Amino acid sequence: MFAVKMQRLAALVFLAAPAFAQYAGPAILSRGDAPAAMIAPQIDFIPFLSVVGVYDTGLAGVSLNSQGELANASSEGVELDFGISGVHSWKHTKISLNYGGAAREYTNATYYSGVDQSLMLGITQQVSRHVSLQVNESAGIFAQTFGLQGLSPTVPFDPTTTYTPTTDFFDNRTIYASTQALLTYQRTARLSFAFGGDWNLTRRRSSALYGVTGEDARMDVQYRTSRRSTIGANYMFTHFSYNGVFSGSDFHRFSATYAVQLSRSWEFSGFGGVTRVESKFPQLITLDPVIAALLGITQGYVVSYDLNWVPSYSGRLSKTFTQGVAYISGGHLMTPGNGLFLTSKTYTAAAGYTYTGIRRWAFNFSAGYDRAQSIGNILGEYGDASAGLQTSRQISHMVHMVAGVTARKYQSASFTGYNRVIWDARVGLSFSPRDIPLRIW
Repeated sequence: MFAVKMQRLAALVFLAAPAFAQYAGPAILSRGDAPAAMIAPQIDFIPFLSVVGVYDTGLAGVSLNSQGELANASSEGVELDFGISGVHSWKHTKISLNYGGAAREYTNATYYSGVDQSLMLGITQQVSRHVSLQVNESAGIFAQTFGLQGLSPTVPFDPTTTYTPTTDFFDNRTIYASTQALLTYQRTARLSFAFGGDWNLTRRRSSALYGVTGEDARMDVQYRTSRRSTIGANYMFTHFSYNGVFSGSDFHRFSATYAVQLSRSWEFSGFGGVTRVESKFPQLITLDPVIAALLGITQGYVVSYDLNWVPSYSGRLSKTFTQGVAYISGGHLMTPGNGLFLTSKTYTAAAGYTYTGIRRWAFNFSAGYDRAQSIGNILGEYGDASAGLQTSRQISHMVHMVAGVTARKYQSASFTGYNRVIWDARVGLSFSPRDIPLRIW
């Protein structure tokens, strides 16, 4: 009887008293949250340094070869990888970091040699008893896009919810940055409100490809119906503008949200609704014969305006282990394209499994699929499918063997030249000052 009374008392406290600005429920995907069970209070910052041999195929810059065909090179090379990741918590502040870099030198394709870097940073600040602020940053510079995005245990957000370029066709120097800020007001233990703003930028070295600047404004309300489930509503406004072309898109997305903790380790989060899409792009037209005779030209440009209502949805199912995480996700969203194609309706699917702790072994598997329809400058379908496997084995206290292989297939029913397959294989040694399996993300 006493135990029953204590359980009832705990339930009343949960329902009536707001937590110290902590939501503490299942992750809300529309807020960009990583699975709640992954959030750890402390993970030591661990640096690493790797020397690996690589072999890459399908290297293609924005150029043609001597036969007038798209560049397509293959080469072996050597790569120096480096990085650091971890989490540190104070009384009211938590900083999460995942940084990695790679300096690559090819023997037969020196044009593609260079340095790639990526950064994911999360800062969570307890502003007051009921208010918390979270700032997430994704930034980087790369030439190749062999890497696949996946969930990281050292950052509190899902990188797939940021505007990080992952489907670029060409091996072209690209710089990107995405900043997200979210202010959450925990009104009660059940009810919370969030207000956020995002800014993102992508710039590509080649003048034949387009860069994009985007801004988001969003707000939502969430209500915990029980300890395990939360429902809510979300609104987001997005604006994309492209450099090098007079164009832009505005999105208004309205969606309902749902999150549920199915068990201690299983969790589902998703949202669904509609997006109002307004797009403006230049369109080449054939002039009337009278106008053509007067001006001496046969074609001209007009600004094309389109208005569409598009279904939008996304979901993620995850299972968190003591030493890793498995997940599967998918959705249909509006994206800024990949520099070749602009504003696009995109279907996405992804899956991954990461495990660290099988004695001296660590594994990471990830796969992704994208199918998009461009509604911007070039109309047509494009997409890609990719998969990768990385592993490490501890050889001694600070030395690890690392190996991996990644494959990606670009495909388009509209443009045959877009279809190609690329491979990336690597093996080498890594050095990290910890007597645990090396984390590979």
